[in-house]
Amino acid sequence: MTLTLGREINALFAIASREIMRLIKSPGAMITNMIFPMFFLGIMGGSLSQNLGGNIGYNFLQFVMVGMIVFNMFMGATSGMTSLIAERDLNLTQELFVSPISRYTIILGKMIGTSFASLTSLIGVLLIALLMQIPLGGMQIVRLLLVIPVFCLVGASLGILFIGLVQDSKVAQMGALLICMPQMFLAGTIIPISNSTGIIAFLAKIMPLTYLTDLARGFFYWGKPEYHSVVIYNPAINIIASIAFFAFFTVMGTILFTRNERNK
Repeated sequence: MTLTLGREINALFAIASREIMRLIKSPGAMITNMIFPMFFLGIMGGSLSQNLGGNIGYNFLQFVMVGMIVFNMFMGATSGMTSLIAERDLNLTQELFVSPISRYTIILGKMIGTSFASLTSLIGVLLIALLMQIPLGGMQIVRLLLVIPVFCLVGASLGILFIGLVQDSKVAQMGALLICMPQMFLAGTIIPISNSTGIIAFLAKIMPLTYLTDLARGFFYWGKPEYHSVVIYNPAINIIASIAFFAFFTVMGTILFTRNERNK
């Protein structure tokens, strides 16, 4: 039992380290990860703040900054998982899946490594926030950073479910954007959704990013006067929803992906 557990832990760290080293060896990818959030927070966030954020009762750019941190962690982890399809096409994953370790260890290791890789986008958000003089809030930003692993893991779990359904690597890369970008606009990442109704409200309620973004703002604005203006759900609801999404996506995604491996 002890030997088996040790083997699983060693494999977990080895797979995660492999993903991190891959990013370090790709400076172009690191730069791209940092530029993307700069564009959305700097240009889109700035434009929305000038045109929509005048009378809402809180710092709109700070509101968008929190949402962009969550979104970039989420999307980076989701997109990172799609590389498993390209690795499968090159027969790189077969060596892993025939090894005597749990399928969940392999997937979790990939998730952790991808999550660390997505942290480069956080640098971009914080840099543009400093340049735009957006208040980071001291302990507020520290509390937010503590829950970043949640955003990454849920995003990665969505990624593994998606590639369990998709066989083509090009489709997977494009599809990852298609399942993340609508959530940025509908889940309250950059636009408040507390007054949404009808189909827009329904879509927001079934999107994992809605609960992750609300959880982040709950941690960030805890104890602040703006809390009830920006937070929609009780933090317990957001935590339960995040755990449920992660568990469902991970289990179903792992089952589907490993079945595709066996049928290849």
